[in-house]
Amino acid sequence: MGEAIDAEQLSDLIGCIYDAALDPGLWVGTLEKTCNYVGGVAGALQSHDVLRKSACFYFSWNDNPEYTKAYVEKYARLNPAIVPAMIQTQVGQVSTFLDFVPLEEYRATQLYKEWAAPQGYIDAVQAVLDKSALAAATVMRHERHGPVDEGARRRMRLLAPHFRRAVHIGKVIDLKKVEAAAFADTLDGLAAAMFLLDADGSIVHTNAAGHDLLEDGNVARRVGARLAPVDSTADKALHEIVASAEAGDVAVGTNDLAMPLSARDGARWIAHVLPLTSGTRRQAGQDYSAVAAVFVCKATFDLPHPMDVISNTYKLTPAEMRILMMVVQVGGVPEIARVLGISETTVKTHLQHVFEKTGTQRQADLVKLVASYMGPLAA
Repeated sequence: MGEAIDAEQLSDLIGCIYDAALDPGLWVGTLEKTCNYVGGVAGALQSHDVLRKSACFYFSWNDNPEYTKAYVEKYARLNPAIVPAMIQTQVGQVSTFLDFVPLEEYRATQLYKEWAAPQGYIDAVQAVLDKSALAAATVMRHERHGPVDEGARRRMRLLAPHFRRAVHIGKVIDLKKVEAAAFADTLDGLAAAMFLLDADGSIVHTNAAGHDLLEDGNVARRVGARLAPVDSTADKALHEIVASAEAGDVAVGTNDLAMPLSARDGARWIAHVLPLTSGTRRQAGQDYSAVAAVFVCKATFDLPHPMDVISNTYKLTPAEMRILMMVVQVGGVPEIARVLGISETTVKTHLQHVFEKTGTQRQADLVKLVASYMGPLAA
């Protein structure tokens, strides 16, 4: 009985995640359900831009607004887990705060003493959604529940691909809300090509951009009634995802987040698939006999993050990268030691290693080195 309830709860939650892709106003309630499912007391869709020393909470549930404001304005740059998380995790990976900072070390930090402890937070589990700025779906863990356990990790892993797909689709369509009753009409004005497909991959509706894309024939064409990417490998993979959409939201999550499409001219395109067989999307699917909406747009280049480049170029360890970025964000040795809750001697030891590996001698040189890798972000 427990497993059946768990599966039903998971299915409902995944449906809510995809509904939120079309109506961002649903994210707060979805985060509440996520916390109940994973095991946590507060949740957020948030991002950290380490180089800009900033953080953003796009949507959150059950957080304290004053503490959230303080985190954005002050404590984000003092978070000792962000730098190692940035260079050690991959998109889609699930990790915890304590994976990067041991518990006793964490309790000594300024972040814990002034921000986490007053709220009762001891740990957090997150799914990385994007690396350009470390964007994640995060669930906070309370002291009374203890650090994140394997059960919480497992549940977050089940949700991670769905969060990623929903957030990416939300960026593609960039709409405040899509009413199910006017689904096709609302999406007709998208810059991205949009196709409503049945389980056989046949096109039952497309928007103006979709018509233009098919007429051009560079990326995809219509073969009979089917949507057919010109890349045969992508054609097969796309229709496998669409066919799985008939089985519901959970089945789609086992497939790739974004399907790469190779155009005839060599350009890179991607297709995102949104299932229409569950949640508030079900009515739209029934109205058009569709099981999925497919959004096709040009792919953006996945450039390595400057922090990854710095770490790899100079062979810096996560601890050394943390000290390097603290030099940029916080200042001198005494300040860094206070923020991280470690001795000045330890900070000096790591800093000396950074100097040796980067061929620098002064902290000012390290600030310039980081700025040189930021490119446009330095402006």
